[in-house]
Amino acid sequence: MRCLRHDVPRCGDRGVQVAMGKKILIKGNEAVVRGAIAAQCRAFFGYPITPQNEVPEYMSKYMPEAGGVFLQAESEVAAINMVYGAACAGIRAMTSSSSPGISLKMEGISYLAGAQLPCVVVNVQRGGPGLGNIAPAQADYFQAVKGGGHGDYKMLTVAPWSVQEMFEHAILAFDLADRYRNPAMILSDAIVGQMLEPVEIPEKIDVAIPPKPWATTGAKGRRGNRVTSLYIVPEDLEEINLQIQAKYAEASRREVRFQELQVEDADIILVAYGSVARICRTTMNLARQKGLKVGLFRPITLFPFPSERLAALALAGKRFLTVEMSAGQMVEDVRLAVNGSAQVDFYGRLGGVVPSPTEILDQIEEALMRPFLPGFTATSRVSGAPVTKLAAEEADATGV
Repeated sequence: MRCLRHDVPRCGDRGVQVAMGKKILIKGNEAVVRGAIAAQCRAFFGYPITPQNEVPEYMSKYMPEAGGVFLQAESEVAAINMVYGAACAGIRAMTSSSSPGISLKMEGISYLAGAQLPCVVVNVQRGGPGLGNIAPAQADYFQAVKGGGHGDYKMLTVAPWSVQEMFEHAILAFDLADRYRNPAMILSDAIVGQMLEPVEIPEKIDVAIPPKPWATTGAKGRRGNRVTSLYIVPEDLEEINLQIQAKYAEASRREVRFQELQVEDADIILVAYGSVARICRTTMNLARQKGLKVGLFRPITLFPFPSERLAALALAGKRFLTVEMSAGQMVEDVRLAVNGSAQVDFYGRLGGVVPSPTEILDQIEEALMRPFLPGFTATSRVSGAPVTKLAAEEADATGV
């Protein structure tokens, strides 16, 4: 693994087949591979699971051409621990999976965060819980942005909404991971991973991998490096935790990314990420055609979350409708951001069901009929039925 650090081809060198300077039609799962190769990822370890199978498939083709290492591990647990080893050696390393497989990697991701090792993890989300299905979902939000494993850590998390961003976010994720010496996650889903779109690949991509004096590259002419997450003395472990939290605070100041569409005059702002944000963009256009002033706010970084901007919009008198393919996860961060200063409604679909633009429009029209008061009790709807009503019906059925 150490020899790769000196001999890997650079982007555009012979053998790195990322179609530089071209516009190509590819799937999201292939785009993230091409982006990772362009970012000088030179080690990939994975295990098959739908709907991310194209990621290891294309990695098995492109990684050897780039002079890197591809290995299909015997399990997701093995794959993430191989990433740990490669990251220790200073290699840009990546793994990918879909929801249940990501759960199996969580112990290893916690170890990577505790050892302050950079890497990239791709989650092409599918329906759950349990084995679920292979349809798109967004129910892994908490797992991604709140840590997922044990201990006080987080993953730097980006959420692409297009095949183009799958390519670009692969480069961004490696840069963030190296900058903060922390695992970064690309939180995709079955829609973005499987859909075909044209991707513009720049003729040249400047990749500046920072020095890694901490890496275990062989103690030649220097003292040996020790990479670990084990600190027996509580005060020592507290110091490491404080260092990690300081990095997260710095990332929250420097790395927040989001997109706004027509929020200036909006009476209500849709908040959504990933593929659902694209559906909401269509809803926004439909609403505008009917004379409804609807905007869209799309978080691009899920951690760090764009809380300050949402708070400012709330103080400007905006109200919000958060839309997710989940029972309501990101909506909690939206509500924390506005801190009771604005009304935040929620609409979600579960189990791989994708909301349509028209049903979201119905939710907007219903929300706008209700009075708008800061702190007004918000409505949470899943699959079109009020949660409070469902709970009441269940209580009646059980005699509670």
